[in-house]
Amino acid sequence: MFGFLYSLGHEPIANAAQNGPLASFYFSIETLATVGYGDMHPQTNYGHLIATIEIFTGMCFLAVMTGLIFARFSRPRARFEFANNPVITRHEGRQTLIIRMANARHNAISQANARLWIIRAERTKEGEELRRFYELKLDRSDHPIFALSWNLFHVIDKDSPLHGLTESDLTESDALLVLNVGGIDDSSTQQLRARRIYSWRDIHWHHRYKDITSVSPQGRLLLDYTKFHDTVPE
Repeated sequence: MFGFLYSLGHEPIANAAQNGPLASFYFSIETLATVGYGDMHPQTNYGHLIATIEIFTGMCFLAVMTGLIFARFSRPRARFEFANNPVITRHEGRQTLIIRMANARHNAISQANARLWIIRAERTKEGEELRRFYELKLDRSDHPIFALSWNLFHVIDKDSPLHGLTESDLTESDALLVLNVGGIDDSSTQQLRARRIYSWRDIHWHHRYKDITSVSPQGRLLLDYTKFHDTVPE
């Protein structure tokens, strides 16, 4: 476009006559990229005007492209590790749904929060089948500094959508568990989000997670991630 505008003027570019319209195109590329080899340059007021507009256009275009590329590739990815199987077991004397997760980035995630939902098929009184979702209240849905592992507990009491349901009930309703986790990465101060979806097939009833914690001879807490996904019967 700018090469065409240059060609409308009367010799606006010095040393361009020998190459014809192609010289205007090449000079436009040099100006837009702010390269300026020096053999061609504006020599009329019209040429300077078009070059000035093109320089500002090139600077703005470069700034926008740099911002888009930086935003795309500098955005940190959430590297949350989720256990392969949620478990339903006795915890503190109550039947509890537990999901274990960990922060694989090995840096602190501030203001971490989690929300858990169940989606299941239900039949209305008119015989229509609908998929409805219910939030499962977590014992602790916020974590001040999520750096290592985090167990999410949902107590299955009389107020829980899972109260009174059996494994066959979840199978019949084709139930899904949807876990959404978010937080702020301390290194980049950017928001991180992750989602994990479990089907009713993934839930291990009457199982518990293997303990992955131990203490080193120096008194430091150690986590054995090789056992992270392991479950054992009650």
